[in-house]
Amino acid sequence: MTSFDSSPQLSVWRALLALAVVFVMLATTGWTAVRHKGVTSPLDAAVTAWDHGHLNGRALPDQDGSPTRIAHFFASLSGQQRTRLATRYPLAVGNMNGAPVELRYRANRIALDQAREVALKSTHDNRLSAAGQHDAAQRMNRYESLMNPHRKILAFDPLGTGRVAEVFGDLGRAQRVSVVVPGVDTDLLTFQRTFRQYSAPVGMARSLYHAERQAGPRTRTAVIAWADYTTPAGLGVDAATAMRAEEGATRLNALVRALPGRTPVALYCHSYGSVVCGVAARKLPPRVTDIAVAGSPGMRAEKASKLGTHARVWAMRDHDDWIQDVPYLEVGGLGHGADPVSRAFGARVLSAAGAHGHTGYFEPGTQSLSNFADIGVGSYRSLQCASGHDACRDGSSGGASA
Repeated sequence: MTSFDSSPQLSVWRALLALAVVFVMLATTGWTAVRHKGVTSPLDAAVTAWDHGHLNGRALPDQDGSPTRIAHFFASLSGQQRTRLATRYPLAVGNMNGAPVELRYRANRIALDQAREVALKSTHDNRLSAAGQHDAAQRMNRYESLMNPHRKILAFDPLGTGRVAEVFGDLGRAQRVSVVVPGVDTDLLTFQRTFRQYSAPVGMARSLYHAERQAGPRTRTAVIAWADYTTPAGLGVDAATAMRAEEGATRLNALVRALPGRTPVALYCHSYGSVVCGVAARKLPPRVTDIAVAGSPGMRAEKASKLGTHARVWAMRDHDDWIQDVPYLEVGGLGHGADPVSRAFGARVLSAAGAHGHTGYFEPGTQSLSNFADIGVGSYRSLQCASGHDACRDGSSGGASA
């Protein structure tokens, strides 16, 4: 039988050691500066152009306006007018919450093609080092891959390491929507992997989508691989604080509130992604019915009931995930709070049997993936609880964790 609670003495020593390391880092390097400070991104430039734009003499709506207002604006246009806006302002439309999703896909293909052209020129730019030219070539190849007409890119920003989100399934007709929120070191180039594919957002989301179709063949689902926030780089100070999570939570809430229809939404939050979901929880709309975390360093709360959400909160961790060795506490903004799989936290603890390591939760054939899929299609009675947590399904048909 696996125990999720370490001895108090061992936990204290782990905490003291980890805090000592962090404070040494702070003393010698200082807080990590916000990346790209003062840089005008292509997306910002596109939004500025949109804000000053017109269509047949009619001012365009504020991009930061409500998704409902944006949706009404696009609904009032002809197909030709919508296409004209997507062609003229591809990055703005491609990232515009409330714009029709099919139009966003089309706009992002145009934006990706423009970014590909920039990267192509950089591969032959003699002012760049060989490493710089190689990086440009990698980005060019990734842009070309994302431009495939069969791919549905819901968000894209080429600034810095890049941000992107992709949809699997028909988002407009889905009866249930799942959103995969990844953790550290996720960017444009790590969005998809050939080796260890299920450790990257595309592999996670595609695996979940196929598992949901098996778990509920009659339920129309869509899954979003959401890497549309700036994740911490490595396991440094950024990963030990909530700075990236706070920005990510704002973006995650904006995404969920702009999804078409009123279908239920489930969040699947891996590693630092669970910090994002924990910070976002209080402001999530009621349509978010489930928050499932895996390999979590904490959710910035001491109890599930303190997250301020009516969504059911699920947690899992496999037996050899190294994340269990991090200090589950928060001191002066460092650390992310209580262990979500501990009894004291109060989440519904699910089995992760078959998963291995920190990135194995979406591997086909694992109990972790099967449990995720059952949540995604609303098949709560089929869930498998972790050993010693046999009450995880109690009351699961309606309401949040106690």
